[in-house]
Parts: sequence; C-alpha cells; structure tokens
Amino acid sequence: MSRAVRPAIDIDIIVASARWKNPKKAQAVLRRAVTRAAAATLSTSPAELAIVLSDDSAIRLLNRDWRGVDAATNVLSFPATKSKRPGSGHLGDVILALETITREARSEGKPFDHHLAHLGVHGFLHLIGYDHEHDSDAEEMEQAERDILHALAIPDPYRDDPVERPKPRKTAKLKNPRGKRPARRAAKRKA
Repeated sequence: MSRAVRPAIDIDIIVASARWKNPKKAQAVLRRAVTRAAAATLSTSPAELAIVLSDDSAIRLLNRDWRGVDAATNVLSFPATKSKRPGSGHLGDVILALETITREARSEGKPFDHHLAHLGVHGFLHLIGYDHEHDSDAEEMEQAERDILHALAIPDPYRDDPVERPKPRKTAKLKNPRGKRPARRAAKRKA
C-alpha cells in the first residue's frame, strides 16, 4: 500500500476584491503554479502562505505605504519573519492586482492564466529569498521561473516572440537562496 505524501505547502487564497469575476479558476491556477514552485524549491517541511486576489486601488496603497511607490503594480510579496527552519512555517503573503495583470497579459499577448501563474510563482519565489535587484540575482530568479513554468507547460514569460507550448518535464530541485535580503521590485527588463 502506498503512503500519501503530505503537501509541501498550504496555500490560503483570499478574494479581497469583487472585481475577480471567476475567483475559483484563479485559485486553481495559483494553487497549481505555487504548488509546483514549492515542490521545486522547498524541502518536505510543511510551509504555508497567503495569496490575496486584490485590485489596483488596494495594491497601490500597499505599494505606496511599504515601498514608497505611489502606483499600482502587478504583484507584491511580504515575506514573514525568518523561521528557524528555512522553508517551514508561514512564508508570507503575495498580493495580486487584477487590473494590472489583465492589462499586462493583453499588451503582451499572453493568456491571462499564464500571466497569473507566472506572477504567483514570482511572488512565491520572493517569499523564499529570490530577488532581482542585481543582474545575476535576476537571471537566477528568471531561470527558476522558467523551469517551474516549463513544468506547467507555460511558455517562457521573458520571450518577446510567441512560442509553442512546451511539453512538461520533470524539474530538479531549484536552489533556494533563503537568507538573501528582500529586494525592491526592479523595472521589467526589455530584451
């Protein structure tokens, strides 16, 4: 008889804005993406995080109050204080803004669900110590995102040209840079 493996992460998704017309679908997309990211980066220690489905007005206030930037953004991550065991306990919170995500997906010609999954993974990686303040850190984080999204059959979000859906593949455990200081969100780099 096979023993069930306990999930590596417990994801609490809070719908904080009525603008999310199909929150159950968004929740499913995010659970799948963040669960894959956790499987690729965390040990088997139990961990948890909260994801808040928000809107531009709420995220603008958070961005202004916490980062000094009076503008809406697509995703904000708020890491919890470090636990004694990296990758365990409450990792923190990820807040997503519907209108900005929708605008970006349209302007970049991406399916909304792919962009949402990417930003969920991006926010999660920030919680476990990835950042993109320096070019080398950004390259490491972007590669981790590519590997995780590839396993979900989501095209490389950093490619400018449309590509065919990749076939899922197994991914090796990614390096967890836990302990790096959180970084401010850098401007999106254009190729």
